[in-house]
Amino acid sequence: MAKKKKGSNRRKSSGNKRPFAALLITVLLIILAFYLLEKTKRGASEKPAEKPQVSERLKMPSHPAPQAAKHAAYSAAVVAPVARVRPKPHPTGSGTVAIIVDDMGSSMQEVRSLMAIDIPVTFSIIPGLAKSKGVAEAAHGNGGEVMVHMPMEPKGYPKQRMEKNGLLLSESDEEIAAKVKAYLQAVPYAVGANNHMGSRFTENEEKMQSVLKVLKGREMFFVDSKTSPASVGYSLARKMGLKAGTRQVFLDNVQNVAAIKAQLQQVADTARKRGSAIAICHPHQTTIQALSSMLPALKKDGITFVYASQLVS
Repeated sequence: MAKKKKGSNRRKSSGNKRPFAALLITVLLIILAFYLLEKTKRGASEKPAEKPQVSERLKMPSHPAPQAAKHAAYSAAVVAPVARVRPKPHPTGSGTVAIIVDDMGSSMQEVRSLMAIDIPVTFSIIPGLAKSKGVAEAAHGNGGEVMVHMPMEPKGYPKQRMEKNGLLLSESDEEIAAKVKAYLQAVPYAVGANNHMGSRFTENEEKMQSVLKVLKGREMFFVDSKTSPASVGYSLARKMGLKAGTRQVFLDNVQNVAAIKAQLQQVADTARKRGSAIAICHPHQTTIQALSSMLPALKKDGITFVYASQLVS
């Protein structure tokens, strides 16, 4: 009976050890699972550690920026908008312009420079100057057009100086007519005339009539330079049956190339709006420079340049 008891205790003891081993294995597996899970988390969190390497490279001055990056920065600087005053747009299209160059007759070089532009300009020559006849012959020989630039009494005379052969209000109609005929003799090939100065003379209808009678007898036209807004020259010429025109723009009151170019643009704009325009200028070096630059450009833009005789009616 005693031996049986011992065997039964051994089996009981061995049966108690199995659940404990199973529990231990389970615990170990759980611990292992937690360990692996934690390691996986740590590995995932360590991947973005590459970012500091980029910032470290950017901080290193010894490494120049790639060429493409330089171009991108340069392009951005170029295309960035710059605040500026935009010029007013000018009308486009066709228009007809006649340019009269006053005060010709003192230099042959002036007429050569103007003819070299190879665009029609009308030469208005003051009678009695040293080269008056030579300038008229050169212009005519080159196919150009000649006018007489008649000196007339200005406001402020005699303080305001004038040519010695100029027309005066104090002169008789016969004296005025004789002077005008002498002008035409001194300037060969002239087909028309305009006033030089004359801000006072052109306001006087009686004296202007004496001038215009001579021009009408020679079938010449008259262009009113409009040195006075009260001039009767244009309206009287039309009334008397002469072909006539009037100046729209003075080009070179300001002796500056940029200013003269702006006035030329104004003439072109006026011609496009009205159909035609007459401009007056003088043979200054700055004026010749501006004409040489602008006339070909305006012609290319659709402006037609003609002689003054083609714009009188």
